Amino acid sequence: MSDIVIGQAVPAFTAQSDQGEIDSTTLAGHPYILYFYPRDNTPGCTTQAQNFRDLKDQFDQLNVKVIGVSRDTMASHKRFIDKQALNFPLIADPDESLCELFGVMKLKNMYGKQVRGIERSTFLIDANGVLVQEWRGLRVPGHVQQVLEAAQNL
Repeated sequence: MSDIVIGQAVPAFTAQSDQGEIDSTTLAGHPYILYFYPRDNTPGCTTQAQNFRDLKDQFDQLNVKVIGVSRDTMASHKRFIDKQALNFPLIADPDESLCELFGVMKLKNMYGKQVRGIERSTFLIDANGVLVQEWRGLRVPGHVQQVLEAAQNL
């Protein structure tokens, strides 16, 4: 279960990304998006990353940072970033600490077996570090456009 609640400040966190350490305190003053996805280089995750990549200029105009998170390694992230020309950081969370903080680890059915994995989820945090909106168990088509519209209303 997550301690993250809409309308309340997100607990402080620090995580490693392909662009170095990301610390929630250094993100203060700018709204940001944390989007959690199951795996690099899989069809849905690739489409989602491409959609964030393609709309990044619009997020930049709103001064909203985009950050992806998965349990993949930094080496996997590097390959994914290079292959898809991603223009935002990806956090490697192999110990699931950030995933646990945001409560995105779920039991899922995969080919008839129960597996523990990341439930595709996105969190919009305002410049004061307060969670404004969350999308859990989302579907990729149209999602990034919804997030952009929510960011425009900050």
